[in-house]
Amino acid sequence: MILFPRNLRDAASNAAHLLVYGHIADLRPMPTSLVDDGPKRSVYRYRSPEGVVPAGPPVLFVPPLAAPARCYDLRRGCSLAEHVVTAGRRSYLLDYGPIGFADRDLGFAEWVGEVLPGAIRAVSRDAGGQPVQLVGWCLGGIFSLLAAAADPGLPIASVAAIATPVDTRRIGLVAPLRPIARLTGGREADVVNAVFGGLPQPLVKRAYQLVGLDKYLLRPYKVLTNLDNAEFLAQIEAVDNFTNSMLAYPGRTVAQIYRDLFRNNALTGDGIDVGGERIRLRDVKVPVLAIAGRGDGVAPVAAVRPLIRLLENAPEVRFKVAAGGHLGVLTGRSATRTTWRHLDAWLDEGTVRHGIRPQRREVLAEI
Repeated sequence: MILFPRNLRDAASNAAHLLVYGHIADLRPMPTSLVDDGPKRSVYRYRSPEGVVPAGPPVLFVPPLAAPARCYDLRRGCSLAEHVVTAGRRSYLLDYGPIGFADRDLGFAEWVGEVLPGAIRAVSRDAGGQPVQLVGWCLGGIFSLLAAAADPGLPIASVAAIATPVDTRRIGLVAPLRPIARLTGGREADVVNAVFGGLPQPLVKRAYQLVGLDKYLLRPYKVLTNLDNAEFLAQIEAVDNFTNSMLAYPGRTVAQIYRDLFRNNALTGDGIDVGGERIRLRDVKVPVLAIAGRGDGVAPVAAVRPLIRLLENAPEVRFKVAAGGHLGVLTGRSATRTTWRHLDAWLDEGTVRHGIRPQRREVLAEI
């Protein structure tokens, strides 16, 4: 049985718009100004809309590697950056720039020990010396937590880690890699680095598509049956634009992720070596919000929840479960009613929390 959209008039209108303009989504990025520039580090300040005066502690969006930095600014109307900026918050974005063969030797020591700390200090300076509220998605959340653990002197007010997996044993997608890595010692990652300098962009893009293979294969059917839904079509278009903009992974980072995170599950154990120092999650001493996506295959709830236990010295840990897959929990259509509300409450409380450290550790979990 072939299903068609219910509202043929809207479907015809959307089809005509696509035919004439070639798109439905408003993919214009939020306007920014460059405030700091360094090796693999460009920091941008989002410009506030007319009539909005930003206030409160600054917010820095920390992207993962390989994903374009505009993961936080997917499309107008469904952009976390747009939402945070229009709420009157001082908002900033870290962009690593393109990754090429020349970047093959960049590893955790550079991202966690140099790039992110430099961005945090730049944002704090630009915001009048205020501590920074970090918002990190996926590996961006791991980088944020490790940076906070590695240097307690960094001006970090809090960390919001969205879709950030720390217990890789709970990730079904990487389970087949674990026995191979144990058998080989992870040397295959060195081969990839020597030959390609890391994971090339086409491979990263295909891997992202394979994670959601069922949705990818059903795309034509979904588009046809939702041709009358402009919001659905706009989101599909924005996600395709995001996927087509994926970047490469530097080789040394790939090797460290493969060995430390996938093979050794180091974040749940003895920590990760960053520039000769052993960094453990128990060394994080700032408040943390962790949000997991109920339908996330890359960072399933069970892989994120251990943060409650591992962040034993954080003054506050708040754990939430929201609807959506790996990207959807961050900036899907349902995220506006779930993840964004959790983040709003967290950032609002950050203004009050600034300068006040609870004497007892508070854990709030929502299953």
